[in-house]
Amino acid sequence: MTCTFFGHRDTDSTAVREPLKKLLIELIENRNAIEFYVGSEGNFDRTVRSVLRELKEKYPQIRYSTVLAYLPEKNNEFFDYTDTIYPEGLERVPLRFAIAKRNEWMVNHSDMVIAYVKYNFGGAAKYIEYANRKKKKIINLYEKY
Repeated sequence: MTCTFFGHRDTDSTAVREPLKKLLIELIENRNAIEFYVGSEGNFDRTVRSVLRELKEKYPQIRYSTVLAYLPEKNNEFFDYTDTIYPEGLERVPLRFAIAKRNEWMVNHSDMVIAYVKYNFGGAAKYIEYANRKKKKIINLYEKY
């Protein structure tokens, strides 16, 4: 199973970290979740990457990728691009639409969406609606915990 993630940029990392970790362990152990796609903007994405990096030590079979919306700058030496992917075709998308197209790609290439969405407006809520229209399984940590 492949999972992707959407959450608010200002998500409180301390509030979401343990429920997220508990859910991911359950999905890995009981639902064969092995592939994970995460964005690169905001606190929620950083928390997800941190938890996945930690779980990779215990569950070496899992794979996770940070899905980039933009091509990296050649002289950005401060970001490790080891676990990143850049979806094919995104280089032809105008920059102002890059995150939207990346998010659609993430939903389209996943079986399940894990979210932390408190509000019914904004980017995270928009892609939860998109995932719902695409008949993806959605777990909203805000509602669950």
